[in-house]
Amino acid sequence: MKAKGFLILLVSGLVLSAVSLSAQPPYLQSQTYDVGLDFGDYSHTYFFADSVKDVDPADASGHINWKRHSLFARQAFNTTVTAVQPLKMLDFPEPEYDNDPNLPFKIDFITPRTVRLRIYTSPVIIKEQPSVMLAGQPGSCDDWKYTKVSGEHRWTSEFGTIALAEDPFRVVLYDAEGNLMTDTRTLSDNDSTQVRVLPFQFIRRSSDNRRSINPVFALHPYERIVGCGESSTALNKVGQKLNLFVTDPQSPETPDMYKPVPFFMSNRGYGIFMHTSAPVTCDFGQSHAQSMKLFMEDETMDFFIFFGQPKDILDEYTDVTGKPQMPPLWSFGTWMSRISYFSQQEAYDVAENLRKHQIPSDVIHLDTGWFTTDWECDYKFDPERFPDAQKMIDDLKADGFHISLWQLPYFTPHNNYYEELIEKGLYVKNAKGGMPFEDAVLDFSNPETVAWYQSKLEGLLKMGVGAIKVDFGEGAPLNGLYHSGRTGLYEHNIYPLRYNKAVAEITEKTTGEHIMWARSAWAGSQRYPLHWGGDASNTDIGMAATLRCGLSFGLSGFSFWSHDIGGFVQSTPENLYRRWLPFGFLTSHTRAHGAPPTEPWLYNESFTDAFRQSAELKYKLMPYIVAQAQKCVESGLPMLRAMLIEFPDDPAAWQLDDQYMFGSDMLVAPLMDDSSDRHVYLPEGKWVDYQTRKTYSSGYHRIAAGDIPCVILVRKGSVIPHVPVAQSTSEIRWDKKYDVKY
Repeated sequence: MKAKGFLILLVSGLVLSAVSLSAQPPYLQSQTYDVGLDFGDYSHTYFFADSVKDVDPADASGHINWKRHSLFARQAFNTTVTAVQPLKMLDFPEPEYDNDPNLPFKIDFITPRTVRLRIYTSPVIIKEQPSVMLAGQPGSCDDWKYTKVSGEHRWTSEFGTIALAEDPFRVVLYDAEGNLMTDTRTLSDNDSTQVRVLPFQFIRRSSDNRRSINPVFALHPYERIVGCGESSTALNKVGQKLNLFVTDPQSPETPDMYKPVPFFMSNRGYGIFMHTSAPVTCDFGQSHAQSMKLFMEDETMDFFIFFGQPKDILDEYTDVTGKPQMPPLWSFGTWMSRISYFSQQEAYDVAENLRKHQIPSDVIHLDTGWFTTDWECDYKFDPERFPDAQKMIDDLKADGFHISLWQLPYFTPHNNYYEELIEKGLYVKNAKGGMPFEDAVLDFSNPETVAWYQSKLEGLLKMGVGAIKVDFGEGAPLNGLYHSGRTGLYEHNIYPLRYNKAVAEITEKTTGEHIMWARSAWAGSQRYPLHWGGDASNTDIGMAATLRCGLSFGLSGFSFWSHDIGGFVQSTPENLYRRWLPFGFLTSHTRAHGAPPTEPWLYNESFTDAFRQSAELKYKLMPYIVAQAQKCVESGLPMLRAMLIEFPDDPAAWQLDDQYMFGSDMLVAPLMDDSSDRHVYLPEGKWVDYQTRKTYSSGYHRIAAGDIPCVILVRKGSVIPHVPVAQSTSEIRWDKKYDVKY
């Protein structure tokens, strides 16, 4: 397709001057990274996907022709906009270069619901290396049949069709009935609007010739997009821009994320996993209502595309990237913690009070204060404050408690291991081979680093420690050089995944159990349960944002998740803590943690009773929780489940982010303020109040909370198994299990 004249195009929807579009702003350490800003730089060269050059139907491969363009500023009616024009290259010698290159693509068919589409921006295809994001080599499937229809090369299975339109070029997705789900934008899509949008493109930067690709898909009326990781913004991402770049946002109340995941689903029946570890910015109609712009730092578009309903897509996605293994039973119990317990005696005191007040509990977590110097990680109990750590671990285990220990992967200059790490070269390096930070940051792409690190954890696990808290991991140097041979551009985002993997594997090897407690993550981290929501504020909004984070995280392929009940930063106001309790206990994993006091007996007797009541609720539900967890392990579903997963055909369910399904049969609506009741949306069917046994029909209802300050409902006709309350999961009388029909 040949461009005629100048094409006036708004770049990325940014209302900015040409000067401000010329480059990324200064990057601040561990700050989020907006890839989209690079796609408005006037000095770059732009290549637009124009037409299909050739196709080999048997191999589902071929070439795409890309037209070269440049940006310039155009003024009319006292308004300056960004425009584009075809570009004749000035490269020399001219015959040695292609002005409009023909570059390869490849489609692989993984299952009847999953295809892999790779579009390259270079004729040189780098030999594929094993990807830490994938569970293994993706499978292959011969169910997809090729046809050529109306200028489209189509490959079809019983669940849908992927097509490549010849001229103008488009990637097109159809559902099983042949209905259009989405397609990529081309220049002619601008004919019906005055708002001009760049089509599917890649750029070649003027600074270093590095390439980045930007697939641009169409959005449709009533379309809803969900996923992209542990996001605190509204569940439906249409109208939002998300930077998928691992950060420490200091709180789950900003658009930035500890756990971004380059995967999303649409209510139109498709999902996309952007198989990359480079930064990605997803503009879901934020800058242009009809355009889904996927700005990628990666030079290759490597997409796994899934067809089906959310349950189908999550199952397929977690087959590709891995399903979690089942955490141990004790991990589903109560974790009691604060920042921090500083002595062996404090651990004994907490255990004694939990049993004295008959609060069911299985874990005591020791945070930053078990070392000789608070926060200085040396993997050793302080000998004065923990004079017999082995006896403490043994005594607490005999009373039904497991110990969890905090640590992190950064080593300060005064840390005992700092010089050893430097001498052995186990740290992330800068361009000269020195230190990008003052801290030595463990390089988990180096097998020697992993072995060194795991040897430190192994000693603790052999003592009987139950779990390691995998804190931080968001600060891997973006400009670092890694043992893998790659820079932080490709290693920063998968640093948490490598970190998670190292801890989970040594824990499994040493204890036989699949458990850790991590803050940061990327695609594939779901293989290593479990993760928690970070440092929430002690506010109503902190609670609401935390729930949105959990829902979005579950829609991104993670089955198991937790959060700090009541928030982290300060001592939690009692009323907020009371309302947060049932939300915390009706989550797959439950931890009270934050600034002291977190222990209920340090509030008052009434609050201690409320804490006990919520804890007993979870322990009574353990047969239901374990059964649901096993189904999650098998299917890739989350325990804390957005309503849309169970009710994908209900349009309202795609908007709900203040209530959830706990497993498949229980609906939970926490109280987000000090009201004693709230509006709850009930999907089709009848629903029974778990506390009062009152029955409700579908639709919106204002429902009062019961004795436990939360609205808890069960699908009518469901059978929920219970057991008598026990003080730890090791004491549960499974032979006394009884069913309750609702």
